[in-house]
Amino acid sequence: MTAFVFPGQGSQFVGMARDLFEENDAARSVLERANTVLGFDITDIMFGSGHEEDADADKARLTRTENTQPALFVHSMAVMSALPSRASTPAMVAGHSLGEYSALAAAGAISFEEGLRIVRLRGELMAGAGDIRPGAMAAVLGMDDTDVEAVCKDASGEGIVQPANFNSPGQIVISGDVEAVDRAVALASERGARRALKLPVSGAFHSPLMDFAREGLAEGLAALDIRTPSCPVYLNVTAEPTTDPDEIRERLVDQLTSPVRWAQALTAMQRDGATTFVEVGAGKVLSGLVKRTLGRNVETLSFSSMADLEVA
Repeated sequence: MTAFVFPGQGSQFVGMARDLFEENDAARSVLERANTVLGFDITDIMFGSGHEEDADADKARLTRTENTQPALFVHSMAVMSALPSRASTPAMVAGHSLGEYSALAAAGAISFEEGLRIVRLRGELMAGAGDIRPGAMAAVLGMDDTDVEAVCKDASGEGIVQPANFNSPGQIVISGDVEAVDRAVALASERGARRALKLPVSGAFHSPLMDFAREGLAEGLAALDIRTPSCPVYLNVTAEPTTDPDEIRERLVDQLTSPVRWAQALTAMQRDGATTFVEVGAGKVLSGLVKRTLGRNVETLSFSSMADLEVA
């Protein structure tokens, strides 16, 4: 069985989807529709100026949360449109954080247009929450889940800090108040983490600091037409499959402030029969996480560029 997985923030890069736009009619149509839906050219932000002297400014503009999220969604949908039909029918789907919306669109649960609008809203709300209550995130490498959870508990005297992403065994991201994350990083280093380092973000994603975005996202999702997906969607919050539109809507709100249980979702997909994992969208981050979580014998494919599609 084939599972499709969709990337989230961190996989973006300046120049993303430019080759798809230039060389594939179906992908170009998706990218042009995105510009129309948003009312501005997201493709300009994705592609960058192409001038070396603008590289830093191009990267900064793409990295803004309100731009990154729709850019990643659009890239994944452009790749989906360009996949050969024989290769574009998954038995199950999942997406990492923002990628959960791409997974839902790929499974027909939400339309491209409505998905793009809610993703842009989500990015704006999360960016705003980060402005209202700045936070921090850090990657902790080489510690197991329970030890990282203990570190967060012991650092919580400095404020909120909790696991935000269970990416793979021994690769966990934590999130929360700046002082609490700093304390957790120090404790992790003292307790044998191979590495613990702050990440270059301004918001504490997947933590209670995102509460400021919750009401606005809930309102947006209440108006979103979510249909029964064509295959099970493995949710970030539960790491379990569902085809229930009401549960999907509820868990998309919960996802803002809850950990992304990515490693657990991958394990559940393998348990339920997935033998091949196809990464659809920017970069190859998720394929690496699949290998680290499920073992190197699991088949992974990544479709990000025209070069990838030409061997599909």
